[in-house]
Amino acid sequence: MSFWTAAVIIVAIWGFVTIWSRRHDRDLGVTRDEDGNPIFAPRDDNRSAAELEAAHHELEDLRERIKVLERIATDSNNSDARERARISAEIEALRGLPNAKEDKSE
Repeated sequence: MSFWTAAVIIVAIWGFVTIWSRRHDRDLGVTRDEDGNPIFAPRDDNRSAAELEAAHHELEDLRERIKVLERIATDSNNSDARERARISAEIEALRGLPNAKEDKSE
């Protein structure tokens, strides 16, 4: 292969890569300034105010759910919660015992 053949192949590869990268940038909304630096164009989201409001409410609901889940996860792991669970278990165990008044009436 001669020098000139290799030069033409290299230039052709460079051209294909440039065309591919420009198409990819166009799909992403990227433009270039005069120095070739990429400039990201602002996205034009065509969402209505009602859709944005609904998304905002959904986000707030999800944040509330996360707060509740965090509280559940942390409250059951402290000593007060374990003490309450122990006392509740004792009360339920006492409720299961036969009552002394019921035994005498029979």
